[in-house]
Amino acid sequence: MVILNRIYTRTGDDGTTALGSGERRPKYDLRVSAYGTVDETNAAIGVARLHLGQAQPIDAMLGRVQNDLFDLGADLAVPQREGKVERLRVLATQVERLEHDIDALNASLAPLNSFILPGGTPAAAHLHLARTVCRRAERMVVELASQPNEPVSDAAIQYLNRLSDFLFVASRAVNDNGARDVLWVPGQNR
Repeated sequence: MVILNRIYTRTGDDGTTALGSGERRPKYDLRVSAYGTVDETNAAIGVARLHLGQAQPIDAMLGRVQNDLFDLGADLAVPQREGKVERLRVLATQVERLEHDIDALNASLAPLNSFILPGGTPAAAHLHLARTVCRRAERMVVELASQPNEPVSDAAIQYLNRLSDFLFVASRAVNDNGARDVLWVPGQNR
């Protein structure tokens, strides 16, 4: 359990922050930026949820995702090291649950014949924004994983990849199952 009884510590005043392992890194470090962008994704989802009724099944799905994103942030904040006690990690079962939710939402959507512009309902527009932030987080995590001595689990990368797909399908679902989607018309304004 996390106990936060003091919010400021002044330890970051020198431009560094502590990973979950206690190791200090610059605040611009790629690992710090990656889990910070995961946090940004979580906040964008929180704003999208403000535009949904709590009774909607998508709201419950998004609530689970927000909790998963904290798990992912914790995973990224403690790099895996040989011989060290394992910390909280994102699991393949969390990726599988996202796939199940995508399939459930997608079942009632008409196939697309065009790309979709962010819009429609406020909830859908915010879900599209969350999707783009998620894609940025994914790019950063993939870049981090490509660095020497910066381990990232496959499940963490897979989770972000699936989450952006889920957010896309969820945006269509809250757009009256695609009826209010705003379609791209190539070359419309030439």
